[in-house]
Amino acid sequence: MASATQVHHRTTTVRGHEVFYREAGPADAPVLLLLHGFPTSSHMFRDLIPLLADRFRLVAPDHIGFGRSAAPSAEEFDYTFAELAAVTAEFTEALGLDRFALYVQDYGAPIGLRLALAHPERVTAIVTQNGNAYEEGLGADAWSPVLALIADRTPETEEPVRAIRSLDGIKWQYETGVPAEFRDLLSPDAWHHDAALTARAGQDDIQLGLIADYGSNFALYPAFHEYFRATQVPLLAVWGEGDEVFVPAGAKAFLRDLPDAEIHLLPTGHFALETHAPRIAELIGDFLARRVLVRP
Repeated sequence: MASATQVHHRTTTVRGHEVFYREAGPADAPVLLLLHGFPTSSHMFRDLIPLLADRFRLVAPDHIGFGRSAAPSAEEFDYTFAELAAVTAEFTEALGLDRFALYVQDYGAPIGLRLALAHPERVTAIVTQNGNAYEEGLGADAWSPVLALIADRTPETEEPVRAIRSLDGIKWQYETGVPAEFRDLLSPDAWHHDAALTARAGQDDIQLGLIADYGSNFALYPAFHEYFRATQVPLLAVWGEGDEVFVPAGAKAFLRDLPDAEIHLLPTGHFALETHAPRIAELIGDFLARRVLVRP
């Protein structure tokens, strides 16, 4: 018999596309929906899920075009953040998830926040791990080529962005900002896994299209901020302070609209779970117990 903390690897179909997801925990436990970022997948949650599965039902889908979910061509699927958010909403409905806390990282942040805008009554809390919602969170050097692509998509602006998902570019995202004392906790399997999946046929158009669409998220920042102010949704930021993609100012900015937000800057980088999964699990468990589970 499977234990509650064992991780199940499942698929469901949304709009005719297969969505892969990891799931663990009791079926009747409070739900934590885990939304990954670029260029990874639910694989990034492999260490976190077992640490929380005794208390929560954890569900971690791979976005369309990522990981083990379907990756239809850019001609067959509209690779925009609006579309990924819509698929995520239908995914939650397919699984009967009508109330859940969100864990968002990188791309998962605008996807999850779009979901919260559409269905604020479903979101009990937000855990953001280097998942940005403020302009001051954008690291200037890392975002310079992306902003150039957003402003004017040409072969010349595409090339520097294409390098971001090369093996070296992905490795940089994992290693940058991680102090020497934690470097040997980084598994090379992580960036090789991501690089292999984003090197598949069709991924060039998929990933460039999504990056070029990232400007649509900037346009929603005011709506995200109004959502925070109106709902005062409980929010925990567990942020790798060495991240050069989404810098610590982005974590602190949540306090402007959510004065009761809890901010923890951890001595690591963009993929904080690679080095600090036990600490992040501890912070999440404590936060949700105090701020959500005690509520009527």
